[in-house]
Parts: sequence; C-alpha cells; structure tokens
Amino acid sequence: MSDQLDLFADVVTLAAALVDIPSVSRDERRLADAVESALRRQAPHLEVLRHGDAVLARTRLGRGRRVLLAGHLDTVPIADNVPSRLHDSEDGEGPILHGCGTVDMKSGDAVFLHLAATIAEPVHDLTLIFYDCEEIAARYNGLGRIERELPEWLEADVAILGEPTGGLIEAGCQGTLRMRISATGVRAHSARSWLGDNAIHRLGAVLDRLAAYDARAVDIDGCRYREGLQAVRIEGGVAGNVVPDAAELEVNFRFAPDRTIAQAEEHVREVFAGLAVECEVTDSSAGALPGLSAPAAAELVAAAGGQFRAKYGWTDVSRFAALGIPAVNYGPGDPNLAHKRDERVPVCQIHLVERVLRGYLSS
Repeated sequence: MSDQLDLFADVVTLAAALVDIPSVSRDERRLADAVESALRRQAPHLEVLRHGDAVLARTRLGRGRRVLLAGHLDTVPIADNVPSRLHDSEDGEGPILHGCGTVDMKSGDAVFLHLAATIAEPVHDLTLIFYDCEEIAARYNGLGRIERELPEWLEADVAILGEPTGGLIEAGCQGTLRMRISATGVRAHSARSWLGDNAIHRLGAVLDRLAAYDARAVDIDGCRYREGLQAVRIEGGVAGNVVPDAAELEVNFRFAPDRTIAQAEEHVREVFAGLAVECEVTDSSAGALPGLSAPAAAELVAAAGGQFRAKYGWTDVSRFAALGIPAVNYGPGDPNLAHKRDERVPVCQIHLVERVLRGYLSS
C-alpha cells in the first residue's frame, strides 16, 4: 500500500489514509515521512521543517494574527482496527469511519492537513505542528521537545489543538495532581493481632474523607469546570496471616484551571490534615484557562456558532496557556470512544470541523 497522501482529496478520504499508516507512539516515522512529503509536494506556500518525528509548517504572509493548529500523529497500540473501514450507521447518523486513531486524533490531523494545502491565502498566518509521542509519558512528548528546542515555532495569537470534542469547542483544560498517601504500622501474626498495628486500617480514615469530599464547581469565561478527588490505587499486605505494617493509597485530583499546582497540592493536603499518614506528590500538570475573551479565540467561537464548553481532562493546551497563548480543543469525534477497539467517528463531524475552520481561516 502506498504511503503517498493526497491533501486535496476529500477530508474523510484523507483521514482514512492517515489511519491506514500505523503510528503507535515511538513508531511514528512512517507517518511523519508521509506527512512531510505531502506538505512539501502539495503546499509550496508553506515553509516546512522536520524535527525528529514531528513535522512543522508555516506561512509568512505578514498577516496581523497567527493561528497555530497542532495535532499529534501517534496512537495507542492497534487493536485489530487497522486498516480503516467506512460504513453507514444503523441509527441514521450517516457514514461512520472506523479505525485506530479516527477519534484520537487522525481525523483532526486530516482536517488541518487538508486546510493547509487548500487555503493558500489564509486571512491569518498559519503554523501547523504535527508531533509525536503524545499518548505516552510526558517526557517523550514531541510538543514539549519543540517548546524546548524550537520555541519560536510556538509563537501565535491563538492555538487550536485537534483533540476530539464532538465538533464543539472545548476551552482550557483541568489540571491534574497525583499524591501517594502512605501509612505505617507494626507487623504481627494475625492470630495475635493485638500485638500489631494494621497500616491498611489506618488508610480507612483517608477513604472516609474521600467518600465525604464535596467537589467544587467553578465557572470561568462561561465554562463550568467540575473538580474531582478520587482514590485510584491502593496497595498493602504481606501475607494471609500477617498484620501489615505498610500500605499506600494513590489519589488523583482533577482541579479547575483557576488553581495553580501549588494551590491544588495545598488543598489536597488540607483534606487529609490531622491523619497519621505521609503525603507525597508524585505527578502534576497545570490546567489551562479558557482564554475565550482574547479576540482571536472569540472569533473562533463565533465561527463555530457560539457553542463551547469546558474541557474535562488534561490536554496539551496547557502548554500553550503556560506560554500566554489562548488555546482551545476542537476536533471531530467523541472523546469517550478514544482508545477503544471500536473507535469511530461520524463523517458529518469531520466535515463540520473542516467547514468551520475553513470559514475562520478564509474570511
């Protein structure tokens, strides 16, 4: 099968072609080669740069505003869902495109590539970033590498990340913090349990506070963010006849973007204050404010019919927010279907996002 991409083809055909080139995280080179070749052949108005397994392109038209379109090329491991397939839905929704990455996020990539080739004279200067390793540990993320090594390529007035949003603008994103809560006790034979101190039992008070936790909801720029503090892992125990002397609980706090990481950590520590446990932050990422009041972002919302909502979960829009760039998530596909064996996207959503962004970039 040829890897040659036709950026002028119907955007759904292009999305299927992207799905048919496997690109599991850390194995994106074949797809990056195809994207780079297509841009160089079919979009001569763009400056194109290859950086590892990321492909960057931009215009230099001297426009008053620069719009950045970013999408990751990688997918989670394939689950017998490549090559792609297209068929009519049974519920009248119209044609459906199935395959690994159709939702997360090769349909969004296809829209960006198609627009890059077919709009030679956009009303705003364009930057396109197609990057690697988004689906795995943050230290491998190609967008982070570009931020460190080619920061000038991330300069923009607004950034649009093609994450799946069901064709609605999802603004900002939640922050995330993970904390390890450790309890210690005294080991003993379970037949003589009064000689020990059960560390697992000590975590019971932690679970009680989690069960009673009243999560906050906050409105920012018309977006309602709901927070959540949940136990996500518990570990402890030595053997079936031993009172355990150590136990650990991991909690995950998804916080609204009006909190900093430091404020989120302080809040979680307050929740467990006074308990005989040790708390250690193991991972954290800041959220991103919606930034919808920025002119470039407001125009995008207007182009999308004025519909928007808060983004639940963390995405790379946080990187742009940290740089002071308003950023939104906008792409085809139901995020609840991402990474599933039956990952699929309605064709109408791909066409909708393409139509909205074409209007935004052309008029």
